[in-house]
Amino acid sequence: MSWGIVAGVDGTRASLRGVSWAAEEAALRNEPLFVVNAFGIADVFYGGALPPSGWLEARRTESETIVGAAVTAVEERYARLEIVRESVVDAPIPLLLQRSEDARMIVLGSAGRGVLGDLLAGSTASALVAHAKCPVAVIRGEDRLEAPVVVGVDGSAAGEPALVMAFEEASLRKAPLVAVHSWSDADSAQVFAAARAAYGDFEPLRDAEKRVLAEALAGWQEKYPDVTVQRVLEEDRPRQRLLDWSRRARLVVVGSRGRGGFTGLLLGSTSQALVQHAECPVLVARSAAKDGGS
Repeated sequence: MSWGIVAGVDGTRASLRGVSWAAEEAALRNEPLFVVNAFGIADVFYGGALPPSGWLEARRTESETIVGAAVTAVEERYARLEIVRESVVDAPIPLLLQRSEDARMIVLGSAGRGVLGDLLAGSTASALVAHAKCPVAVIRGEDRLEAPVVVGVDGSAAGEPALVMAFEEASLRKAPLVAVHSWSDADSAQVFAAARAAYGDFEPLRDAEKRVLAEALAGWQEKYPDVTVQRVLEEDRPRQRLLDWSRRARLVVVGSRGRGGFTGLLLGSTSQALVQHAECPVLVARSAAKDGGS
């Protein structure tokens, strides 16, 4: 069973914005939208302690109200969209990770409280972007409908899902695509490229990085002829360059892991900086992303 586009909600304005983005994504992809709120039993009741009488029913009612408000916010605009409501007695992380096994995408707002508390600052978002089995979108920053989609490119096989998602998103949204390849961390390929200079087999580093970008994009423009692609080579930290681009993008897409300047993209500073500080929505493309698209 496919769970379509799954939006986690908690009643905040940020989560309503996330649902709006998720509804558009679902409509563009002709997928159902699942609006989910998890109201797992609080830690204070673990270890055998029972919740007060009526606590569970009160939480269920609150959860259903939160989900209902989120659905109301989008159903008129997307009248033909299939929307499924879910209020679940479960903890947010296990629930959303389970949903990610069959979902096209998980979508979260840029802040959270309550039953999806500390959505970005705490463990929920970190667990999802690190362990989800599908792409995870964090909706933050500004909406720039006329701006391009930006994708971080490192040339690795693990970076392929980011290109898949970036071209899909650009095509679906009729937006141009900016492919950014940035490097600064010295890796073995760069070191040995310099060492080869003495043997007449030296390729200038910028030329090598230009070739990496060209090879990564090979074939994609033929597959998506409707997408205009701008290629950008920048010698700087990938984190800073992608944060800079987020100020003029409608969406930044990154892979779940990489090499060279994008090494440790999820577990290191680059991904954390994007999720916490990007000025537009961020989409983390997982290697287990579903095939297909629109």
